[in-house]
Amino acid sequence: MTGLTTHAGAILKISRRNARTMTAAALLFGALAAGSVQAQDFDADATINIGSLYEPQNLDNTAGAGQGINEAFNSNVYEALFQLNDDGTVKPVLAKDYTVSDDGLTYTFTLQPGVAFHSGDPLTAKDVKFSIERVTSAESKSSRKNSLKSIAAIETPDDATVVIKLSARSISLPYNLSYVWIVNDTATDLTATEDGTGPYQLEDWRRGSSLALARFDSYWGTKPSSADVVFQYFTEATALNNALLTGSVDIITSVQSPDSLAQFKDNPDFTVSEGQSTTKLLLAYNDRVAPFDNIKVRKALARAVDDQKLLNAVWGDYGTSIGSMVPPTDPWYIDLTKTDAYDPESAKALLAEAGYPDGFTFTIDTPNYDPHPIAAQFLQTELAKVGVTVNINVITANEWYSKIYKAHDFQATLQEHVNHRDIVFYGNPDFYWGYNNPKVVDLIQQAEASANTDEQTEKLKEANRIIAEDAASNWIYLYPQIVVSAKSVTGYPLNGLNSQFFVSGIKKAD
Repeated sequence: MTGLTTHAGAILKISRRNARTMTAAALLFGALAAGSVQAQDFDADATINIGSLYEPQNLDNTAGAGQGINEAFNSNVYEALFQLNDDGTVKPVLAKDYTVSDDGLTYTFTLQPGVAFHSGDPLTAKDVKFSIERVTSAESKSSRKNSLKSIAAIETPDDATVVIKLSARSISLPYNLSYVWIVNDTATDLTATEDGTGPYQLEDWRRGSSLALARFDSYWGTKPSSADVVFQYFTEATALNNALLTGSVDIITSVQSPDSLAQFKDNPDFTVSEGQSTTKLLLAYNDRVAPFDNIKVRKALARAVDDQKLLNAVWGDYGTSIGSMVPPTDPWYIDLTKTDAYDPESAKALLAEAGYPDGFTFTIDTPNYDPHPIAAQFLQTELAKVGVTVNINVITANEWYSKIYKAHDFQATLQEHVNHRDIVFYGNPDFYWGYNNPKVVDLIQQAEASANTDEQTEKLKEANRIIAEDAASNWIYLYPQIVVSAKSVTGYPLNGLNSQFFVSGIKKAD
């Protein structure tokens, strides 16, 4: 099962990867900018073929569609009141403008005029209300449902105005609303169809093969650069790479291993571009259960694992060591890599202090695609050196969702978290890993109630430090973000925050 960002929305990145060691010499390449093609004529009627490993599970991002739906549909087929840009900033889209009351509890949005859904129906305030309530409903599997819980009421005084009333300040409301796709309030069965306002509309979805988008001629905004976009789906990185080499696809949205680059980096027919990633590989503990309810145990395991060694084995010179859930692209990033840094002797001493001088045994539930099994075996070897025995239980993506995310039936698990600004999940004691530090919960709540971004940033930096000191999870490394395209193709995003991949600006030379 590829492309699950979890059934809960855009938080977890699940993929099949061919992660292998690459020598430093093979890793050296000149990363070129995506816009490096010289000025030339572009084909406005072109079809852009995009190669991806992340096929959606369905077409509804509130129904467990996985990261593939975010990649294909976010800002391409569906739009929101706001958009998270590739540089991490947020801009109004379907919200023409908005005001906030002095107490911060009432947001009034004025909608863009002349916006039509793909069905031809006009966008109205009722559609916005309907869309927000879909995300916050009990049935929704969106990870941002908890972030929108301060919404107390939504009013629609006229077709062009939406008033959101909050029970508490929410400085991140515009950001969180970027996750709420606006759909037609008369739409049905959105798991197999769509009715958005974006620059492209769904033309065809061949499950297991491709998803085709066609330019929406009545689009309210800037006309897309190309007539059609086809996402072609692959289950193996080798087949994906071959498709680019043979011209079957024009772009690979995210290279899966450094050895894939060798065949492109010195080839003048291709452009290799490195952006900034928000995807973290982590060993998540169930902090509700022994021995992981013991901070000393968690800190000991962090010190027992040489994360940099694993990163080098998988990604060579690429990727970044991290000391917390916060990547450098988040405003509240601080370098915490020295917190519980690799120190096996200290790990043994902490285990003894925690009451486990002879170690203990636990099970890691790991998804069945690379790099998770590789990482699990590495952790098994590292932890054995400090007397801890690791059993590895390989499970499918569906099993991971049911067993780990929903039932919390696990001791520890490996997982990739792709979200931008996802430190907030450590402020939710009901989240799957069960971390519950009242100080952190309070800081994250205070940060959300901040009157300005400086106050928010300082609160989240403090929370970040505490989470790292608590070794709430073991954050192993931050993935690199590498996009490879045919030289004739430009205008694509590089960072892919939250796995989104904006396609309306992509151009192909004649």
